[in-house]
Amino acid sequence: MATITNNLIFKPPISLSPPPKLLPLLPHHSSLPFLAKNPSPRIQTKPNSHHHTRLIPRATAAPGAKKTEKKERVQRVHSIEEFDSALQSAKERLVVVEYAASDSEESSQIYPFMVELSRSCSDVEFILVMGDESEKTKELLKREKVENVPHFSFYKSKEKIHEEEGIGPDMLVGDVLYYGDSHSAVVQLHSVEDVQKLIEEHKVDHKLIVLDVGLKHCGPCVKVYPTVVKLSRQMDSVVFARMNGDENESCMQFLKDMEVVQVPTFLFIRDGNIEGRYVGSGKGELIGEILRYQGVRVTY
Repeated sequence: MATITNNLIFKPPISLSPPPKLLPLLPHHSSLPFLAKNPSPRIQTKPNSHHHTRLIPRATAAPGAKKTEKKERVQRVHSIEEFDSALQSAKERLVVVEYAASDSEESSQIYPFMVELSRSCSDVEFILVMGDESEKTKELLKREKVENVPHFSFYKSKEKIHEEEGIGPDMLVGDVLYYGDSHSAVVQLHSVEDVQKLIEEHKVDHKLIVLDVGLKHCGPCVKVYPTVVKLSRQMDSVVFARMNGDENESCMQFLKDMEVVQVPTFLFIRDGNIEGRYVGSGKGELIGEILRYQGVRVTY
């Protein structure tokens, strides 16, 4: 969870194993497309880690499959000019960029999952940059301050809003959902007025509103959001909504009014009244709280 105090965010320490030391990878086969026959000096890559790669299968092509099918919605750019043009064309849509290298096993392992995401997320743009392809791509990585690959950056309206390094498929999916969701059953709220309108709409049907309050850069918020999306599709009797408290002044004022000091915080609202709240990112606990406010007896 992240704690909000005087508009500043303090993230408490998380107990994780020490990060692996960065080392250049030895040459080996990569299943990424666009392999360079004579690669230029390598970019550093994250060494193999059970934490990141144990659930990632090796990418393989089906017999007779065409390579173009694998990269049909992933645009490859070769220079700063092409990159800036792609961001400009995307306008307000989310743009997901993978910075990779031709001799990076981790890059080749995560790339097929980005391809699959590109097929299912038609309102999100996906870009691949091979950092060791040429001097022009090296300049692009230098400008974007990318030192290790695979590296994912997320852009909206030409601005970088988030970045991740050494992530697996689950985190990539979570990031895309969190920063690019515009079509799920989760109602996106951008102001106090949006909240008030939603509450008024459901005073008639008396539905429970589960309002997910988070921040733009909040790991636990990203982690739990796929569960929120899944629940919104399965629980017709519950209305799910989301607000990023640091999106604008109105949202920040809502956090202050609701005395939200840690995120993610889930507010349970019915008939205009806040019946309770859950603070945390535990999937089981969240489901249990929703059921409890739906009148289902839950034993922990």
